[in-house]
Amino acid sequence: MKLTKEMLDKVRDIEGFPIGKDEDIIELSDPPYYTACPNPFINEFIEKYGKPYVEEKDDYNCEPYTADVSEGKNDPIYNAHSYHTKVPHKAIMRYILHYTKPGDIVFDGFCGTGMTGVAAQMCGNPDAEFKAKVEKEFKKEGKKVEWGARRAILGDLSPAATFIAYNYNTPVDVEGFKKEADRILKEVERECGWMYETLHTVEGVPQRDMEGNVIKGKINYTVWSDVFICPNCSNEIVFWDAAVDKEDGKVLDEFKCPHCSAKLTKTSLERAWRTVYDKAIGETIKQAKQVPVLINYTVGKHRYEKKPDKFDLELIQKIEEMDIPYWYPTDRMPEGEESRRNDKIGITHVHHFYTKRNLWVLSALYGRIKDRKILFAFTASLIRTTLMYKYTPTKKGSTVSGTLYIPTLRVEIDPLRLFKDKCEIIVNAVKENIKEYFALYTNSTNYVLINSNSIDYIFTDPPFGDNLMYSELNFLWEAWLKVFTNNKTEAIINKVQRKGLHEYQELMEKAFSEMYRILKPGRWMTVEFHNSKNAVWNAIQEAILKAGFVIANVRTLDKKQGSFKQVTTTTAVKQDLIISAYKPKEGFIKRFLKEAGTEEGVWDFIRQHLEKLPVVIETNGKLDIIPERQEYLLYDSMIVFHIQKGATIPMSAAEFYEGLKKRFIERDGMYFLPDQAAIYDTKRLKLELNEQLAFIIQDEKTAIQWLRYKLLNKPMTYQEIQPMFLEELKQLRYEKLPELLDLLQENFLQDEAGRWYVPDANKQADLEKLREKRLLKEFEEYKNITGRLKVFRTEAIRAGFKNCWKNKDYETIVKIGEKLPENVLQEDQTLLMYYDNAVTRLGG
Repeated sequence: MKLTKEMLDKVRDIEGFPIGKDEDIIELSDPPYYTACPNPFINEFIEKYGKPYVEEKDDYNCEPYTADVSEGKNDPIYNAHSYHTKVPHKAIMRYILHYTKPGDIVFDGFCGTGMTGVAAQMCGNPDAEFKAKVEKEFKKEGKKVEWGARRAILGDLSPAATFIAYNYNTPVDVEGFKKEADRILKEVERECGWMYETLHTVEGVPQRDMEGNVIKGKINYTVWSDVFICPNCSNEIVFWDAAVDKEDGKVLDEFKCPHCSAKLTKTSLERAWRTVYDKAIGETIKQAKQVPVLINYTVGKHRYEKKPDKFDLELIQKIEEMDIPYWYPTDRMPEGEESRRNDKIGITHVHHFYTKRNLWVLSALYGRIKDRKILFAFTASLIRTTLMYKYTPTKKGSTVSGTLYIPTLRVEIDPLRLFKDKCEIIVNAVKENIKEYFALYTNSTNYVLINSNSIDYIFTDPPFGDNLMYSELNFLWEAWLKVFTNNKTEAIINKVQRKGLHEYQELMEKAFSEMYRILKPGRWMTVEFHNSKNAVWNAIQEAILKAGFVIANVRTLDKKQGSFKQVTTTTAVKQDLIISAYKPKEGFIKRFLKEAGTEEGVWDFIRQHLEKLPVVIETNGKLDIIPERQEYLLYDSMIVFHIQKGATIPMSAAEFYEGLKKRFIERDGMYFLPDQAAIYDTKRLKLELNEQLAFIIQDEKTAIQWLRYKLLNKPMTYQEIQPMFLEELKQLRYEKLPELLDLLQENFLQDEAGRWYVPDANKQADLEKLREKRLLKEFEEYKNITGRLKVFRTEAIRAGFKNCWKNKDYETIVKIGEKLPENVLQEDQTLLMYYDNAVTRLGG
């Protein structure tokens, strides 16, 4: 199939259509599998391989995947091409095997390097060791693995990402690839090999062979150092000479000027500069001065190191004075805090990121490449050929992940060696993949060319806040590909793009809404999340919920232990999270909208929700408490669903808890459907309960949850509770937290021995009514305060917002919301939900 300019015209107005010439977009694409623009062939892919959704005949039933997932990053596939974030494909495979059957279609709208597609394909061709490992894991969970390839639809805003994903998901013609790579390497070696030659010297004396000829070595890498000016004597200081202890392999924090012996630190120095004419852009430019200080080279099978001598310096100067006879990118780095961080040292254009000889060799390689897989090897070796490759005396070189930082000491590596290494890795990594198993597009996931209700499962690892500036970081790759990210709809927090948390949440909501639309009802979406800011976590959660999904399970990945833990508070966001969310069945949604605001609507939702929650979670031979099955989180989930659907909440917390006890089966403080309770009981007979559920008390809500958890099975006196309570207390500075005794009196009862215990449903209802009156009275006081609220009782705000929602008083919610500190509103999921929905109701 061909991608034509006429086809591009039909999809040109779709959000995220990339920046570039039509001919370059067409050249990069491989239709129908991959287009470096919106893919007009995707629905044909779905029609050919997908299974239509018919709710009456749909028997899909699956609970969220809760087993531990820990995979290393040393797999050849993982290492074939670098990227800013990447989930190992073997980790994703477990999710796909759990949620789907062979032949199902998996979607990832933030695909990055396309590991979701690789995982989908590799489900049909796992290596023996991994296959045995997964079968053992699934057997322990009482499940059988259904091996067989799944198909994938992948998308990303970045042409660099989709190009990498395309190559990861397509097979390698091993013989053809080797032959073509070998041809290119030999041609460029013949032309440019002299640029990486050096004289073999011992103590500065050139060595000669038996015939008297000077022996030459092949340069592996050259270390370059920044040059500074001493503030005391104004002489130039080569940082390498002054600050690096060669014997200990350390960079000194404090060092002496080699000229005047003044004590110095790096921060006390001014840079030395050089002024040169840049013929590529026709301008005279000023750049921070750098000089070569160490050469690592090979003669025969032995490696040597030397200080650059006259031959080396003259060679570098000769190359500097010559013109490169090939095309190379000369684009100005785009506007952005990250992409223009090096303007201050005169690195302003793409070609400035390379030494002259590395740029020459790269352009010579690029000019000979006619195959996309060879181009993949080329882009895979690009980053290590830049000035960003850091030299550390005791370690191998590396780049600073997620930035375009150029270090003071850097390594210039021969691009031919890197290119050759990457070719070998690629041959071993992706040769088993099958082209027909995926379709790939390049545009915003805010609008995708996919029919509704056609995807079987979604796994995605989206951008999270201001963690990474993808379009800026990818610019170096895209400059060589000649097709660039259209970052107008890039879902990030970025000052230069004028995107704050609100804009980020809106963009993520649009993306999740599209995912909701294309996912089949009753099916699952898994979102991997890594961001240390609660506000960003809440924005993502709110975006998922507003799109229509129901969150069933959130677990944290403990990277040190390689295991997951249940999330009980948003402070767990300090670790990676796995969010499991489902799309409710259409029949349920229609029924709910008729019943919205009624008791029957509540219990209909809870029945459906319990059906989707994990029944048993086992960790280290013990059963875990599943917080999502506890009454307070079931109540929260019910409220969230009602608010997102614009419905009133027809009952108080106490009435809800009483109804739960009447309608559902309770075990260990968790609620189950009858068939689920039978499964849990069977497991419970064999295993002990792991009662080490981690709580951090930071406000009134978490304090009550902690007390309920402690007192549920063991009544305690105030004297017994207080030391444990104080140990877990990490009170938020704005939180007006009642005294422990007040919390006990408002929410619990005392027996004759003075021990506090959890009341039964009827008595709890009475306590709840009294407490709610006190909270609403306090909320009324906040309405009369002018200016910002600095210290307040968050539970009073929550109760007030709930009451205002019930009375459709959206204006008060917005007014009080604007009095709260912005970080408080953004970091409290419940308050943010009421506020956002109230703003929507008022037409904001």
